[in-house]
Amino acid sequence: MQQVVIDIISNYGYLGVFLLIAIENIFPPIPSEIILAFGGFMTTYSTMTVWGVVFSSTAGSVAGALILYTLGRGLNTRRLESLLNSKLATSLRLRQEDVRRAGQWFNRHGSRAVFLCRFVPIVRSLVSIPAGMAKMKLGIFLPLTIMGTLIWNTVLVYLGRLAGEAWEKVVSYLDLYSLLTVAVLGLMALAAAAVFIKRRFLQRR
Repeated sequence: MQQVVIDIISNYGYLGVFLLIAIENIFPPIPSEIILAFGGFMTTYSTMTVWGVVFSSTAGSVAGALILYTLGRGLNTRRLESLLNSKLATSLRLRQEDVRRAGQWFNRHGSRAVFLCRFVPIVRSLVSIPAGMAKMKLGIFLPLTIMGTLIWNTVLVYLGRLAGEAWEKVVSYLDLYSLLTVAVLGLMALAAAAVFIKRRFLQRR
């Protein structure tokens, strides 16, 4: 994957950065760290500039986020609630009120979530879906997405430029950051699942 990213950026420059980042937002397993750090390194020996890479990567991030946001708007609360009437959802003790509570939480904290999640691996892409589902106004979603991705992309591109030929070390440190972040999120998800099981299954018994 890394060599594919390098080849695309080397051959297509800013357009390659834009397309790779846009795809990365839709398919999170594609490593944005490699795209941004290598893009920063390329500014040290090619005609590409730091702000050119930052602009093209931010534009790609926003494009990908808007696609997921649009998909989220199609998955409205009513459709999810209808899915919760299925036998599988009933056996898992999922309720329509769970969807409503999630929507209410996002309406209260969605602005902070959209901005802060841009600095969290995997989640920074997926947060666009609940934003769309909650019908967050585009006039709020778009500026928060631009600000968050602009900061993240600028930091990584500059790190790649400063590291120079050692840009891969930047990627290794970012991989460690991603691993730790995912581990913390995984533990939080397990804790939430344990609380859910206790309340819905064990307490009644």
